[in-house]
Amino acid sequence: MKPTLTIFLLLSLVCMIASTHAGENEKAQFEKLKSLEGEWQGTNPSGKPVKVTYEVVSNGSAVMERMQPENEPIMISMYHLDGKHLMMTHYCSAMNQPRMRAVANNGKNTIRFSIMDVTNLAKPTDGHMQKLVITVKDEDHLTALWTFVENGIEKDGPFDLKRIKRANK
Repeated sequence: MKPTLTIFLLLSLVCMIASTHAGENEKAQFEKLKSLEGEWQGTNPSGKPVKVTYEVVSNGSAVMERMQPENEPIMISMYHLDGKHLMMTHYCSAMNQPRMRAVANNGKNTIRFSIMDVTNLAKPTDGHMQKLVITVKDEDHLTALWTFVENGIEKDGPFDLKRIKRANK
């Protein structure tokens, strides 16, 4: 076999293995999100109370997050697998819908999302969510670190949450 063909075959095999591993990692992250099912409470970045529910919906193909900050509009985020990618769409009180994809992370209890695009965004400088990092500290505690960007300025906002009720299943 020619050396060039051997190198090509080896590189192809490495790419196939890496792509399969990435799909398994995304599936594990999605299962982690499913494990959050139930009711949570905590504080938003301003220290105000917030209630969050996670619900596995659509025959297990999606996780719906309902976030209700005190005296503020309810926001919904939907998480799902799209092939080998873990995706989320955030239906924001800023009246736009950022779509994000999970990116490589540093630990099995952290899921990092980065912006792909935003629907209903009049100008790129208008305020919208840019990133999300979910860190599951243990089965009953998590932090959701949202990054909002407006006029090119990023502002991080952590939501510290504690599970108050598991899903009835």
